[in-house]
Amino acid sequence: MEVVVTGRHCEVSDRFREHVSEKLTRLEKHDHRIMRVQVEVELEKNPRQHDRATKVELTAFSKGPVIRAEAAAEDKMGALDLALDKMQSQMRRAADRRRVHKGRNSHVGVGEALAALPEVEDGVEEDGVTERKVGPITVTGDGPLVVREKSHSAVPMTLDQALYEMELVGHDFYLYVDKESERPAVVYRRRGYDYGVISLDVNE
Repeated sequence: MEVVVTGRHCEVSDRFREHVSEKLTRLEKHDHRIMRVQVEVELEKNPRQHDRATKVELTAFSKGPVIRAEAAAEDKMGALDLALDKMQSQMRRAADRRRVHKGRNSHVGVGEALAALPEVEDGVEEDGVTERKVGPITVTGDGPLVVREKSHSAVPMTLDQALYEMELVGHDFYLYVDKESERPAVVYRRRGYDYGVISLDVNE
């Protein structure tokens, strides 16, 4: 299993890289098909967020779906342990779900997930007015606009598969192309273990 560690706004020591590689060997007992794990360490510059000063995001690539987990803590070690616990939990649920599906029963319940955090670049003070880059847009002042631009390739899938993928990436929603209707749709988490689906009619 290949482990790739990168840092954002911080330096990552060789000692920490070795520690990460040693810790991540635990994942192989949950999924022996893992080929690569990307580890991203990000330092929070806002001093008010000292209890969440470091965020660690793990992304595991295998012959199956991509699995992602992230967590924040005061230091790298704490954030790594929290993210690793979440990923192991997601892998256990995925393994249970595969076993259930082989028995032609319904999928297992979805546990709590960590909501995606928006990525915003630091502002620049200019003539008393704050300007900041949010994705490809320059925002002036303290406007509520938050943009994070991403593009993903899409393979048409069923609603059941979309729920499965949403669980693995740890989000409260999942955008996909419905295999039957061939329309873009979003499945999202409601209260408890209920889900909602929004689909789009694409007009010429």
